[in-house]
Amino acid sequence: MWFRNLLVYRLTQDLPFVADELQAALAAKPARPCASQELTTYGFVAPFGKGADAPLVHVSQDFILIAARKEDRILPGSVVRDALKEKVEEIEAEQMRKVYKEERDQLKDEIIQAFLPRAFIRRSTTFAAIAPKQGLILVNSASPKRAEDLLSTLREAIGSLPVRPLTVKMAPTAVLTEWVKTQQAAEHFTALDECELRDPQEDGGIIRCKRQDLTSDEIQLHLSTGKQVTQLSLAWQDKLSFVLDEKMIVKRLRFEDLLQDQAEQDGGDDDLSQQDASFTLMMLTFGEFLPQLFDALGGEEIPQGI
Repeated sequence: MWFRNLLVYRLTQDLPFVADELQAALAAKPARPCASQELTTYGFVAPFGKGADAPLVHVSQDFILIAARKEDRILPGSVVRDALKEKVEEIEAEQMRKVYKEERDQLKDEIIQAFLPRAFIRRSTTFAAIAPKQGLILVNSASPKRAEDLLSTLREAIGSLPVRPLTVKMAPTAVLTEWVKTQQAAEHFTALDECELRDPQEDGGIIRCKRQDLTSDEIQLHLSTGKQVTQLSLAWQDKLSFVLDEKMIVKRLRFEDLLQDQAEQDGGDDDLSQQDASFTLMMLTFGEFLPQLFDALGGEEIPQGI
């Protein structure tokens, strides 16, 4: 149970998040398979374990873990287009008339409904950790759309969820550019060997560097021509490595072996205990890491009126 990506949301009001009440609320919106004519379904699943008795809410110390699953029927557009083209050509040949847009749209809907029961199923699960004392919700995703799907469904389940994306006072692009330009990141952070450089002009060029010495003259030359760092790989305290982008999305999180070994020792032999130990240690680590990350970016920005 180690998050691979991180989107951070700030609760703007205190919410109690009572485990039993949250469990009952999520149980009213369970994940379920798509019916034969459904394109998608969305609902909550047990973050740990399987089966009807597995709880939808996992609590460890002061932290809460939940998970939501989306199920989609995958119907490739090319398949629908080919079938529609074939049907239109058949009608025009047999009935000696032109098939116009309104009829084409109706035929397309009929084809989709006919193909849906045979479509492939794709399932994806999104995890979110709630830290009520810190006033944060952390979503294990690099996609704001996926995070909002989970948060909006959680809002429907519990009735209210006053939350907003956490923002910082300094633009990440400006900070990351300065770190690479001066070859000195903020305290506790170390720049690694990967970055994305972007020309801020409209239709400007993009350069992606991997396994590159970011202190090299080549990188400094790009910066001197006005390119900005929009993604940068970083390490934190020899505990985490990650990529931070211009939108404050933390990607490709990797917890170093020291933390993983500690979780393995804490969890013992039982699989559920292992998952619980990993989750707890991850959240305690985030409790140190995130405030230092926010400080490195000028501190948290509190919108007026909140």
